[in-house]
Amino acid sequence: EGLCVQCLHIGPYSAEPATLARMETFIAANGLTVDIPARLHHELYIQDPTRTDPAKLKTILRTPVRR
Repeated sequence: EGLCVQCLHIGPYSAEPATLARMETFIAANGLTVDIPARLHHELYIQDPTRTDPAKLKTILRTPVRR
């Protein structure tokens, strides 16, 4: 996928914006920029949301970046 910043988010999908905000802070603090053509982040679902307590859901959030 190329250069990216990723984070393991644990919790409900509704709480993802806070994790994405921390990722954006990390991106800016490290002199990176979000890859504009691929501006949307990607989500990799590790567990089945129909069988897992929302507080225990694990999702990898990945944002393409460039130097």
